[in-house]
Amino acid sequence: MNTYCIRRPLIPGFDKRVAIIRLSKILFVIAAAVLAGLTGVNNIIDYGANFTFVQHVLMMDTVFPDNPLIWRAVETPWIHHLVYWLIILAELVIGALGIWGAVDLWQARRDATLFNQRKTKAIGALLLAIMLWFVGFLIIGGEWFLMWQSEDWNAQQAAFRHVVPFLTGLIFVSSRDQDD
Repeated sequence: MNTYCIRRPLIPGFDKRVAIIRLSKILFVIAAAVLAGLTGVNNIIDYGANFTFVQHVLMMDTVFPDNPLIWRAVETPWIHHLVYWLIILAELVIGALGIWGAVDLWQARRDATLFNQRKTKAIGALLLAIMLWFVGFLIIGGEWFLMWQSEDWNAQQAAFRHVVPFLTGLIFVSSRDQDD
C-alpha cells in the first residue's frame, strides 16, 4: 500500500464519527454566531429599516381598531431607540459569545471531558438567541404588543425561523460528547 494515500484524521487518535460530530457542533455555533452578529451589524448600518418596524410594533398603530389592549402602546421615541439598541446589542453579544464559544470548543476538541466543559459560552450564545427571538419577538412583540394583528409589521414567522435552528442547535451542542 502506498503511504502517501493514507489520510490524516480530523482529530488524531479519534475515529471519524467522533471528529465529525465535534466539528459539526463547532461549525453550527460559528454559523449561529455569524447569523446573529451579521443581523446586528446590518441593523446598525441600515438603522432605519428595522427601527421603523420596532417603532410601529411598540406604538401598536396597526393593531385591530378599537382594541382594548391599546393601553400597552409605547409612544415615547427614546424608548423606541432604546429597545432597538437593546436588540442590536443582544445580536452582537450572541455573535461574539458564539465565536468565543466556538474557539473554546475547537481548542478542546481532542478530549470529551474538556469539550463538554467548554460548551458554556456556546450554549449561552444559543440560549441568548432563543431568548431574543422567542421571548423578545414572539412573546413580547407578538403577544404583549399584539404584533400578530398587524398586516404590515408582523415578524412572527421570521422570529420563528430564527428560534427553530437555535433551539435545535442548542439541543445538539449541549448533548454529551464521549470519546468512543
